[in-house]
Amino acid sequence: MNELAELLRVAERAAVIAGDVIMPLYESALTVELKADRTPVTIADRVAEEAIRAFLERECPAHGILGEEFPEKAGDGRHRWILDPIDGTKSFIHHVPLFGTLVALEVDTVPVVGVIACHAVGETVSAAKGLGTRLNGMPVRVSTTTSLAGATISTTSYSRFRIDHPAGFERLVATGAMLRTWGDCYGYLLVAAGRIDGMLDPEMNLWDAAALYPVLTEAGGRMTTWTGEDRVGGSVVASNGVLHDALLAAVNA
Repeated sequence: MNELAELLRVAERAAVIAGDVIMPLYESALTVELKADRTPVTIADRVAEEAIRAFLERECPAHGILGEEFPEKAGDGRHRWILDPIDGTKSFIHHVPLFGTLVALEVDTVPVVGVIACHAVGETVSAAKGLGTRLNGMPVRVSTTTSLAGATISTTSYSRFRIDHPAGFERLVATGAMLRTWGDCYGYLLVAAGRIDGMLDPEMNLWDAAALYPVLTEAGGRMTTWTGEDRVGGSVVASNGVLHDALLAAVNA
């Protein structure tokens, strides 16, 4: 079997393990803490990441691991797993099912495997470089929408978008695009599956973004930073590709 195909299977199994830990806690009463950056965290975030790490250390002992909740584990210098056990913790603690687990693998600093597992809605989208993107095992592609005037664009937080990029927000509204807040990783699943046309986040961490890159690009889409760099960075503009330049022009008004 192709090495990347096997590593994709490992990533998918890691996401399943996370879901097995997370979902029994989803309906339970959880204590919510605030981290130093004022973002919320629960015991579910921590035990899920511990479970994924333990699995990856058995399956790929030479690989490095970077996760949101625990210190980085050094590896062979080429392979690094990047984990977000619960992307969308605010959704999780409010019992909104649009959270998910993100598992990515970098090879020589480029994300080549990605999984977005939205456990509560029963949908997992996954990809590896050169192997396409699949949703629950079935191939998917981005939309074919050609105009922002007929597009559906989502963002995790209207308030963050408006505060950080007020002119860009107003320009995007003026295009006639339908704006929604199907946020966090679920919004990117929707783009990859062709259900919406773009997704925007002006501020991202590496563990928020790494898994998205192979999923979107292998589905035929494009993902850049807010300023248009074709890489994983501290912000994300994702689209079906056709709309990307117009979307960048709007948000950078």
